[in-house]
Amino acid sequence: MNPAFATTEGTSDAPKLASLPIISIEPFLKPHAHGRLSAAAALHAACAEYGFFYLDISAFADPSEPEELTRLAREFFALPQAEKDKISIAKEDNARGYQRLKENVTNGKADNHEAIDLYRPVEVPDKSKPLWGENQWPAIPGFREKYERWIGKMKELGMIIMEAMATGLGLTPEEWTDLRSKIDDSFWVMRIIGSFLYADPTPGALQVFLDHPGLLVEKKGAVPPEQEVEEGGQWINADPIPGCIVCNIGEMWEVWSNGLYKSTLHRVVHRGSNYRIPFFFEPNFDARIEPLPTARRMQEEDRALRKLRGPEKTYEPVVYGDFLLRKVGSNFDTGKGRYDAE
Repeated sequence: MNPAFATTEGTSDAPKLASLPIISIEPFLKPHAHGRLSAAAALHAACAEYGFFYLDISAFADPSEPEELTRLAREFFALPQAEKDKISIAKEDNARGYQRLKENVTNGKADNHEAIDLYRPVEVPDKSKPLWGENQWPAIPGFREKYERWIGKMKELGMIIMEAMATGLGLTPEEWTDLRSKIDDSFWVMRIIGSFLYADPTPGALQVFLDHPGLLVEKKGAVPPEQEVEEGGQWINADPIPGCIVCNIGEMWEVWSNGLYKSTLHRVVHRGSNYRIPFFFEPNFDARIEPLPTARRMQEEDRALRKLRGPEKTYEPVVYGDFLLRKVGSNFDTGKGRYDAE
């Protein structure tokens, strides 16, 4: 039985979800390791069912590393405003650097956090061009060195997860080689987020929306009753688990999988003070993203089994750099259904 599920005696035959799936990265750290295929299958199921999962990285990273990054973030955000403004995004390309409280906008609303945004360095920086400036670093001793070391680790982890997902989806070696060529120079993004208003790592801080009307979610009291259920689904907490990170499917994987994997709606509930350091492993800037043949084959086989007629919806191709420029140009307000077929 999937450890994320619990039985429900005497109430319903429907599965009851106790937490998002937990998948260990360990089988993917060595070629031909025991449990690799079963873990890849579990990863595929998590991506297809929820678009969110916990990744146990205790075999990959020392917990003291993110703890030290958090300490450095706390030190920066505690500085006087004038000190933080020395690396304002206004001094570069209006993307790289520090943003004040409510300077970012998501879905038309000002974000209740301040942050430092970092992107993959470019060969010939030009801050007059969007995204083409240079990363700005606090003057705190050890800050840049330790964060750059972590970025290197996250890039390595991103490639490991991508190969695991390719295995779970059933890509051929040739298809994986082609996909790898679109991510081997990832235009990664990392955000260092913090504020007295930003979500803390207490139960209920991060919540994921599951559009499974027949699924029962085990409630632990952290989601307000009036917010538990919405039309078409309900919210589930993604509470912190020691040694794990929370991963979610991005919009590019939704295109690659032709909608088999969904970029799942999620939200942060503001409960106290803390710091977040999300890393976004993205395609190469000039990569053309389009549905993978394997994903299309899986969908066609499924439709044949269910005797469905009519054409399958196909996601339109997109160049990742174009997508990112539009996203940053609108202050991270990405909208909804941007790449759905007409």
